[in-house]
Amino acid sequence: MGTILIAGTVVLVLLGFGNHVWWLAAAGALFLYLQYGRDASSSPSSGGGGSSGSVPATYQAYRKRRDQQAKWERRYRRERPLESRRQDRDK
Repeated sequence: MGTILIAGTVVLVLLGFGNHVWWLAAAGALFLYLQYGRDASSSPSSGGGGSSGSVPATYQAYRKRRDQQAKWERRYRRERPLESRRQDRDK
């Protein structure tokens, strides 16, 4: 996503030598990406389930996610003891 944005910005800047409105469009695109694009791609989705493989932005977010995962695993073991024993045996 970042590469596409950089290429688009370069094109808009080059077009801006003929019409300065394109420079404003390039600045606006960079601003929107820095404001929303980077944050949206680094944070997990709100309805996401399982491990998405993304790295949390802060240590507090990591701890919150880790504690939530441990809570789910304890609940799963409590509600499905036979299945959890079978999974432990297969490991």
